[in-house]
Amino acid sequence: MKRYYDDSACVLRKMLLDAKAPHLSSAIPPTLPWKVNELVQPSEPLTRQGSGINGSFGDSEELRCVIAVIRHGDRTPKQKVKLKITEEKLLNLMLKYNGGRPRSETKLKSAVQLQDLLDATRMLVPRTRPDRESDSEAEDVEHAEKLRQVKAVLEEGGHFSGIYRKVQLKPLKWVKVTKGNGEVEEQPVEALMVLKYGGVLTHAGRKQAEELGRYFRNKMYPGEGTGLLRLHSTYRHDLKIYSSDEGRVQMSAAAFAKGLLDLEGQLTPILVSLVSKDYSMLDGLENASSEMKEAKAWLNEIITSNANTVDSNGSPEFPWMVDGAGLPPNASELLANLVKLTKKVTKQVRLLAQDENEKLAERSLYDVIPPYDQATALGKTNIDVDRIAAGLPCGSEGFLLMYARWKKLETDLYNERKERFDITQIPGVYDSCKYDLLHNAHLNLEGLHELFKVAQMLADGVIPNEYGISPKQKLKIGSKIARRLLGKLLIDLRNTREEAITVAELKNNHDHSLSINIEKEDAEAKSKLFHKNDEIDQDDDDDKETKYRLDPKYANVKTPERHVRTRLYFTSESHIHSLMNVLRYCNLEESLQEESLVCRNALERLCKTKELDYMSHIVLRMFENTEVALEDPKRYRIELTYSRGADLSPLEKGSAATSLHQEHTLPIMGPERLQEIGSYLTLETMEEMIRPFAMPAEDFPPATPAAFSGYFSKSVLDRLVNLWPFHRQASSLGK
Repeated sequence: MKRYYDDSACVLRKMLLDAKAPHLSSAIPPTLPWKVNELVQPSEPLTRQGSGINGSFGDSEELRCVIAVIRHGDRTPKQKVKLKITEEKLLNLMLKYNGGRPRSETKLKSAVQLQDLLDATRMLVPRTRPDRESDSEAEDVEHAEKLRQVKAVLEEGGHFSGIYRKVQLKPLKWVKVTKGNGEVEEQPVEALMVLKYGGVLTHAGRKQAEELGRYFRNKMYPGEGTGLLRLHSTYRHDLKIYSSDEGRVQMSAAAFAKGLLDLEGQLTPILVSLVSKDYSMLDGLENASSEMKEAKAWLNEIITSNANTVDSNGSPEFPWMVDGAGLPPNASELLANLVKLTKKVTKQVRLLAQDENEKLAERSLYDVIPPYDQATALGKTNIDVDRIAAGLPCGSEGFLLMYARWKKLETDLYNERKERFDITQIPGVYDSCKYDLLHNAHLNLEGLHELFKVAQMLADGVIPNEYGISPKQKLKIGSKIARRLLGKLLIDLRNTREEAITVAELKNNHDHSLSINIEKEDAEAKSKLFHKNDEIDQDDDDDKETKYRLDPKYANVKTPERHVRTRLYFTSESHIHSLMNVLRYCNLEESLQEESLVCRNALERLCKTKELDYMSHIVLRMFENTEVALEDPKRYRIELTYSRGADLSPLEKGSAATSLHQEHTLPIMGPERLQEIGSYLTLETMEEMIRPFAMPAEDFPPATPAAFSGYFSKSVLDRLVNLWPFHRQASSLGK
């Protein structure tokens, strides 16, 4: 109810200012100044005078489409526990949920399944830890510790959220057993258990996503009245949001939508109503697994050897064309130091975990601080003050799981028995360092700062090169991972163009008879503010849905022909890197004669940008020049920008560090151009450059109608064009 009165006040104020002080109307922010929960930013007339980012292209431009590919927000470190099981209770559990098939694997995700696993694990975990172990007992002790870790993960939060914890059970060995009736059947005797957990959106991640949504609302859309919200409420905004299957990505999408549309309430209803999951388009790396495996093997050879240089096919003049760009020359020395510092941090966390065990035994600590509730935490955007004051880790992680995280990194990073490094663990060490420096700085882990600096130098070289060593390999891997997404982006742009052409043609066809139609419609429409599609379009059998549409005249819409399509794709780091690599290296395709879609200045900046951090995003905006002929390629212009996301060091000093330490949140970097100021990228050129790497449109399932993507059928468009007084508003179209 409070929101209703706030919005009513905004509308009344706008009406009064328009009537009595029009010179102030555009200068005063559309939102109420006493809404302190939102940072008010001045809206910009982005539709009529270009983007303001890539230069001005005249007053005749209209924003038609906003497409953004966005990485999820800040998350907890992703974790994995692997152990071989031979216990009968666990093997029977596997058979229970795989239909009794001894050679079939099963996945446990539901609350009932995970509770069964927890009950079995509790009975198998030893009650005490041995103070010492002989070499012969080492494997048994390690197995018992992993079972204890599984138990701790399953007990975390006091309830189950299958979206954040899942277990895979895969049979490894079988024996044949003769039953009493003489029948012979197989039974598993050994299986591999893989528990995946972590990777949960933090309070900081949710806050980042909401803030970025608000930024988009205020900066990416028209400055007419309340901008995007006015477009959306008057059915001139066609919005669809897609997400991968990961929980952190889905919740980031919901939080972004909340900020974008100025919604209230919890994230779950927003997620259900606005976000569509698309695993095949936004998840998975399996399409490029062999190429990425090859790149990682090459990286391992370079980093673990004593070589100080990398063989290159590029030139110092063009650093973005150098093979293995970004790898530090002293990588092998840094790697040895990384192992040493990781052990130092792990040792300290182990002492904290031992202390926690003693306190938990006394049951005094959690009498004051209740166990962490993940479901409740998702509704928060502030830090866990009580846990921090009690000396506990921020978030859901206790010291036992924090120690398990660091111990696994230490063990996997360097195998002492085989004297072998695993460079694929470098991003994990970097991830854990950054997380603890941001969220657990109050624990004062000695050496963590130094470890972060070493891990960052190695990660800056490893992470970009995992998606390809050479530019051509980056292009190949990028196109394989993002092939379906690239195809969908082209479909979005084409559909927007067709929609705009339809509106323009209908407008031209009806200009000569508008005055007669408007007088007739005014008499019929004054008694109604809403129209039903099935009443408007009774002869259209294709339009089966019943939808209510606001009459443009009674919505006080000055520019009813204005329409914007928004497509938002939330995904993980892999798709951001892949899409960016295709954009900057697509000109390497031999059949193409154009230069890169990314200008030289941006190529240099991207070469120095090693990390596309949380909430990093790539934005494509399409503008239509209404004064250019429909068939002219220059009628539709594409603008490309990107943001590095929350690419700020947790060791940052100065004003930026205030929010970091007080709220555990890193700010999101602003947009950067991928084109030169004043350059003109046509839709035709964009399609030509991307098409070789994108899934063809015919491979997609049947699409919705192009005209307003199913919002209006052709006959409905005819009716709306008749209603809109274009001739009366001709003088205001450029405003």
